[in-house]
Amino acid sequence: MFVQQQADELIAAVTYVKENLSAQVEELAAQVIKAFQKGNKVILMGNGGSAGDAQHIAAEFVGRFKKERPSLPALALNTNTSTLTAIGNDYSYDVVFSRQVDGFAKAGDVVIGISTSGNSKNVYLALALAKQKGCYTAAFLGKDGGTIKTICDLPLVVKSNNTPHIQACHIFMGHCMCELVDQAY
Repeated sequence: MFVQQQADELIAAVTYVKENLSAQVEELAAQVIKAFQKGNKVILMGNGGSAGDAQHIAAEFVGRFKKERPSLPALALNTNTSTLTAIGNDYSYDVVFSRQVDGFAKAGDVVIGISTSGNSKNVYLALALAKQKGCYTAAFLGKDGGTIKTICDLPLVVKSNNTPHIQACHIFMGHCMCELVDQAY
């Protein structure tokens, strides 16, 4: 049965996260909490479904996750279509995120890239610039982590080749991070 097979594969991916990435998710949450406590922000980005995940996680911080707490400063760089299309047209799609990192990020911020392949050039360039600016950089990645795993402080690589299952694990890790942040407030 197809659905049962897919469920088994998803369970295997989530089990991988449980057994191999739990400490890294908690480390990322600790870095986010530290940034918020120092008056810094979280910046997220991704393409396609990963853009949706970036927007979702940013909304959990600005709004709320599970409990009432102060609004926390977070933004997803993929949400402003005027900015994306202007940068893409005037420069290149490769720099739609790094150009925004240049304008928004400051030392002490946490910058999180999301890429199921680990090879999104625009995410790579943005994380590289964020790191140069003194930001803590992390990435939710898939497959083997691609090129992005080599340039960020904390790569969280879901070792799967199934994009929907990678995305499900990314949002699961994002929700765990959000709940750990909630517990700090």
